Amino acid sequence: MQAARDYAELDLEALKRDLRARARELGFDALGVSGLELPDDERRLEEWLAAGYHGTMSYMARHGTKRSRPAELVPGSCRAICVRMNYRAAEAREPFAVLADAASGYVSRYALGRDYHKVMRRALAQLAEEFGARIGPYGYRVCVDSAPVLEKALARAAGLGWIGKHTNLLARDAGSWFFLGEVLTDVPLPIDAAATSHCGTCEACIAACPTQAILGPQRLDARRCIAYLTIENAGPIPEEFREAIGNRIYGCDDCQLVCPWNKFARDASHPDFKVRHGLDAPRLTELFAWTATEFDERLRGSAIHRIGYDSWSRNIAVALGNAPRSDEVIAALERRRDDPSPLVREHVVWALGRHRADRGEPREAALDG
Repeated sequence: MQAARDYAELDLEALKRDLRARARELGFDALGVSGLELPDDERRLEEWLAAGYHGTMSYMARHGTKRSRPAELVPGSCRAICVRMNYRAAEAREPFAVLADAASGYVSRYALGRDYHKVMRRALAQLAEEFGARIGPYGYRVCVDSAPVLEKALARAAGLGWIGKHTNLLARDAGSWFFLGEVLTDVPLPIDAAATSHCGTCEACIAACPTQAILGPQRLDARRCIAYLTIENAGPIPEEFREAIGNRIYGCDDCQLVCPWNKFARDASHPDFKVRHGLDAPRLTELFAWTATEFDERLRGSAIHRIGYDSWSRNIAVALGNAPRSDEVIAALERRRDDPSPLVREHVVWALGRHRADRGEPREAALDG
C-alpha cells in the first residue's frame, strides 16, 4: 500500500453512494463498509485453532494475527469495502431431488458454474480501479479468498449479514447463497452498522449436518465436515464418514438447504454461474469414466478443478459405494480397481466391499479380484 494520503477534500458519503451503485452495475448484489477491528472474532479463531478443528488446513494458522487484523496484513488500511454476489443457478435441478437420487452425484451449488474466484476478482478489481480513477492514487488490496482475512466477520461488520449457527453468512433479504469479496483500503469511508443475528432458537442446520460437524452454534469441526473431507482434505476420507457422505461428490449444502432464511434467497444474475457440463445432477458412472484429460478439459475454469483428478475420483468412488448396487455401478468400479492412484484404489476397494457386503459376501472379497 502506498504512503498515507490525506482524503479530507473528498465527499466520502457521496463516494460511498456512487461506489454502491457502481457495484450493482458490475453484478454485485450488495456493498457495505466496515472497520477492521475484530477482537471477538480473533478470540474465536484462536480457540478454533487450539481445538484442532481446522484439520490439515495449516494455512488457517500460518499468518498469525494478520488474519484477524487486516491492518497488519495491509499496512495503512483502515476500511474493508465488502461485497456480496449471488450464485444460485435458476436452472439447476432441485437439490433435494439430487440428494435423493443415489445414482447421481451432488455438487455444492456454488461450484456448478465457472470458478467464482476469477469472476469475483475481475469485477472487484474493476470496481477498485474505477474508484481510483475518480479519486486519484489510493491504497488498496482486492481479496477474494486470495488473502488471509476473516471475510465473514468483515461482511457482518459491514452490515451484509450475520454469521449463522452453521458459520455461513446469512442475510435477511438474500439467505446465504452468495459469495463474498473485499477491498482493504486506506480511504476512511463511512462505516455501515453491523448486522445483528436473526437465527433465534432455530437449530435446523445443526440437526441437518450428515456428519454432525456443527458441534453447536458457530462451532464447526471442519475435520467432520463433508466440504472439508471432499475438497480440502487431500488424503483418504476416514471410513467413519464415508457412508454419511452419500452421493455428495464435491462439498455439501445441507445446512443451507434447511435454513428458513433461504426462502428469501435470490438467483444469480451473472451468466458465469450457470450450470456447466450437467453438474447439477450428473450420473456417477459417467463421471467415474472420465479420464484425467477429460477432467482437465471439462473442469478447467471451475472451482472443482482445484482439487485434482485423484481427489475427484476418490469422492465419486465413495458415492458409488453408497449407490444402489447394479451391474453398471460394479462395472464402473471394477474398471478402476487397478487405478494408478493408491488413493483412488483404496476407495474403489472400499466401495466394492460395500456392495459385496450388501449381498452377504465377505467384504474382503473385494480385494481378491
